[in-house]
Amino acid sequence: MTKRVFLIVLDSLGIGAMPDSAEYGDIGVNTLRTVVTNSDYKFENLRKLGMFNISGIDYTEREESPLGAFCRFGELSKGKDTTIGHWEIGGIVSEKPLPTYPNGFPDEVISEFSKRTGMGVICNKTYSGTEVIKDYGEEHLKTGKLIVYTSADSVFQIAAHEDLVPVEKLYEYCIIAREMLKGEHAVGRVIARPFVGEPGSFTRTAKRHDYSIEPPCKTFLDYISESGKDVIAVGKIFDIFTGNGITEHVYTKNNTEGMEKTLAFAKSDFSGLCFVNLVDFDMLYGHRNNIAGYADALNEFDCWLPEFMSALSDDDVMILCADHGCDPGYTVSTDHSREYIPCIVYGKGIAPVDLGVRSGFCDIGKTVCEMLDVECNICGNSFYTEIKNDKQ
Repeated sequence: MTKRVFLIVLDSLGIGAMPDSAEYGDIGVNTLRTVVTNSDYKFENLRKLGMFNISGIDYTEREESPLGAFCRFGELSKGKDTTIGHWEIGGIVSEKPLPTYPNGFPDEVISEFSKRTGMGVICNKTYSGTEVIKDYGEEHLKTGKLIVYTSADSVFQIAAHEDLVPVEKLYEYCIIAREMLKGEHAVGRVIARPFVGEPGSFTRTAKRHDYSIEPPCKTFLDYISESGKDVIAVGKIFDIFTGNGITEHVYTKNNTEGMEKTLAFAKSDFSGLCFVNLVDFDMLYGHRNNIAGYADALNEFDCWLPEFMSALSDDDVMILCADHGCDPGYTVSTDHSREYIPCIVYGKGIAPVDLGVRSGFCDIGKTVCEMLDVECNICGNSFYTEIKNDKQ
């Protein structure tokens, strides 16, 4: 039996458009291809694990003897956002997409929010997070009104300058929004977006906080923790699952801190799951069409892998995957892209086999439960028997 599983989500590292991607406004997207073909990096450790042996990846050399099992996953849920992607990994297939607001939120939503908070609102449009404070930051400082905006994802975002609206007060406004956004307006996340600076040089801070919608049913996290095992969340995992099934969590400011925390947990003693989200790929580089930044971040992760892998015990397993795409080279939009995701499984007890193309991120959650000998009632089909190394 596996003692510990480290499930690491490389947020937004999609590997190619799905057959229905055009329905989501995404044509020809491929996050990993964009990064690899526009970078000098070789990502040697990901290569050794089998990343470039995955079906459909034909733009760089393959590894002759990969160290891990690998496959390509298609998404079953309707959507391409963080919440739905992580929920599907956890065993929930969402048949309906979460609501989005390409023309801004309805008047009744904004009016109710203003009534409950006592605050005025400006913007109420689909916007880039960096551009919205550039265009509305000065008006916000002059009027005291909150900047409310959305994106192609199911989000209600509130930006405010820290000198005008203390961060704790901004969090209170987000909690109010989360409580009122239910039913037909149950967005996936309400996000606090504090910023600082002066007109012409506003910058967002690391004090962002997400308030996610409650998962509609139990996920693999609930089953694992109910079995008496540890469920450790690193990064925004705690927020995505609203704390359900999580026994310990740490927030992180960036990928670097996320990797440091994950390595520290690998060197500690626990039994169960360590579930990690590395958000910089998506937040700092994918959404900003920053190919070079994305490549640098992926190279940093690649260089970190050997130390982390050496810290794993013989009964540990590492799983790398993504939750959606966010192609930094796709200039039609700066939003998430509907893509296949990679999955790599590595450990002393794992056979390096090609699992081909699979349907449903939920197979990951099902497999984790079987590895940890936890019975669960979630969507998905475990592939553990296909990769288990019986010769260990």
